[in-house]
Amino acid sequence: MAPLPETAPEAETLSDAWDFKGRPAVRSQTGGWTSSAMILGVELCERLTTLGIAVNLVTYLTGTMHLGNAVSANTVTNFMGTSFMLCLLGGFIADTYLGRYLTIAIFAAVQASGVTILTISTAASGLRPPPCADPSSGNCVKASGAQLGVLYLGLYLTALGTGGLKSSVSGFGSDQFDEGDQGEKKQMMKFFSWFFFFISLGSLLAVTVLVYIQDNLGRRWGYGICAVAILAGLTIFLSGTTRYRFKKLVGSPLTQIATVVAAAWRKRGLDLPSDPSLLYDTDSAAAAAGQKSKGKQRLPHTKEFRFLDHAAIIENTGGERPASEWTLSTLTDVEEVKQVVRMLPTWGTTILFWTVYAQMTTFSVSQATTMDRHIGSSFQIPAGSLTVFFVGSILLTVPFYDRVVVPISRRLTANPHGLTPLQRIFVGLLLSVLAMAAAALTEIKRLHSANQGITLSVFWLVPQFFLVGAGEAFTYIGQLDFFLRECPKGMKTMSTGLFLSTLSLGFFLSSALVTIVHKVTGQSGKGVWLADNLNNGKLYDFYWLLAVLSMINLLVFLVAARGYVYKEKRMAAEGLELSEEACCHA
Repeated sequence: MAPLPETAPEAETLSDAWDFKGRPAVRSQTGGWTSSAMILGVELCERLTTLGIAVNLVTYLTGTMHLGNAVSANTVTNFMGTSFMLCLLGGFIADTYLGRYLTIAIFAAVQASGVTILTISTAASGLRPPPCADPSSGNCVKASGAQLGVLYLGLYLTALGTGGLKSSVSGFGSDQFDEGDQGEKKQMMKFFSWFFFFISLGSLLAVTVLVYIQDNLGRRWGYGICAVAILAGLTIFLSGTTRYRFKKLVGSPLTQIATVVAAAWRKRGLDLPSDPSLLYDTDSAAAAAGQKSKGKQRLPHTKEFRFLDHAAIIENTGGERPASEWTLSTLTDVEEVKQVVRMLPTWGTTILFWTVYAQMTTFSVSQATTMDRHIGSSFQIPAGSLTVFFVGSILLTVPFYDRVVVPISRRLTANPHGLTPLQRIFVGLLLSVLAMAAAALTEIKRLHSANQGITLSVFWLVPQFFLVGAGEAFTYIGQLDFFLRECPKGMKTMSTGLFLSTLSLGFFLSSALVTIVHKVTGQSGKGVWLADNLNNGKLYDFYWLLAVLSMINLLVFLVAARGYVYKEKRMAAEGLELSEEACCHA
């Protein structure tokens, strides 16, 4: 009798991931570098498109649309601020309704439509005012309401697409790796490194190649390339559909915060029990109520923000289960919200850094247009391309930190990773103060030279670009590390949302400061700070104002940082281990 043929071993499937048909994902056929590479491709195109529009937009608004410097600067910062603020909306939609895959696909298409409208706006002569030989004279015909309406429609559709796409790209990329497998977990950490690399690569291409094309071949070609790029990125992304791993919707952390606050407010008149064990908790109380545990790691009760504890008070319901989570929250949910509250001082004191950052794409670019940008006798550096020094500073600072700062910090402190997240943020905030002081001194020298009939070399702007770039390398990574490390397990997307909201609010704060300064100092005359013709203004006073505000902000940050206790230390003090599952990833 012939032996029975051996059956093929069943392919290993993942318990928490599914393929595009809704079946348990097969490890060998889904996820990994093949699928994540396609996700990195769409992020590269997004970064190229967004920064390619923003970094040189101020020169288009002043030189072609004939808007003033202050109005143009605010248009750029409002566009960038809206892009980052809409990440919160995109994250909410992804976590609650669509999932990350559909969110990326839909909002990439929205961004492509926005950039297409921008391309049409710059190509059609009827959508631009008549050309003017001297835009700084103030005598040019400004863009009409209809012309600006089409431009703003393209800009804010692009911003909407950027926000929705950016909110989900890094998370969907991390979904392609199984954290329960040590090999794939290491690959996921490499994915984040490659993610940062592709962001930097997109930035570099935007401020060099794309800006050069915009200035020398025309905006319609530059924006047209952006539209083609994002469509190509969307095509590449969709081509990987059969290879992706999909995760179930987990709900938005914003909903959890809302339910805890609502439940606490509803029961604010009830007395808190003296024993915290009487509060509704994740496991024991959930079991008593006939509910399943959410699978969250139990967090120890803390005495801070006691008002929120009211949300976990068990009311006398006659033995009936509570109607919903809007009337009763678990103690773990409450403690997670408390942790978010603890992070708010750090969140608030990092906003001003991004206000300083915003000046690199607005007034610093305007400064460059008035300076000698020639290299040799024929080549002239595009004003928007000065930000290449900014990007270069970031790319130099990261390896400098790893090779120099970390080894020194290891010898001087007990931290094997170098500086702590809050120490990194401190360095970044300090560099922002120095950057604005350098910018003010450079502007004073530029004005002095202009009054003598001398055109100063544009390379005098390099220090302020370099200092802000180095500051971003410290602040960006410090913020990301802080929010990822300290975020509660049940709020995976909250960390990214909090981080990106500081960028958004920083740009909006820049717009508010420019508006206030413009109204206080006037639009023309001897005392004006932000004149349409920079040679008639006092831009250096605006930079000094930012330097002073940044110094005050730095002192407030130091006070908040001194009193902050990292979650890992608090858990250790309570005798609880911080499990690997409790860590958050972008």
